[in-house]
Amino acid sequence: MAHVEIRDASDDDLPAILRILAESGIDGGESFTLEEARDHFARIRQRPGFRLLVAVVDGDTVGTYALLIMEKLGKRGTPAGVVEDVAVLPSRQGQGIGRAMMEHAREACRRVGCYKLALSSNLRREDAHRFYDSLGFERHGFSFVTRF
Repeated sequence: MAHVEIRDASDDDLPAILRILAESGIDGGESFTLEEARDHFARIRQRPGFRLLVAVVDGDTVGTYALLIMEKLGKRGTPAGVVEDVAVLPSRQGQGIGRAMMEHAREACRRVGCYKLALSSNLRREDAHRFYDSLGFERHGFSFVTRF
């Protein structure tokens, strides 16, 4: 397993992030242009609790994920974490990068006292389900969606 550095993304990471999202199929072919990504990233980085992270191996950005730690009133204000858009370049999958990213997310949630870290995965992504199972995530409840 390669040494994986996980860090918050910067504007300079956006070209690599767009490539990772496109090659992994996460964006469903609906990629931002670099200019659009810069504008959008500037807006979302202002949201409290939101982080966009990258995984770097030997100087190359090879993975990304988004983490939202929500403050709320339920559960006596105990925060909850949500992971989205977990992606690793297909050529780098199976090298422990996704595992390192998910452990990083877990640790970030532990540090602030989250009671859970949740994610959802498309029903067709059986390889992803096996991956999350192997990390000890529990299949819990149902995921519902309304598309607009």
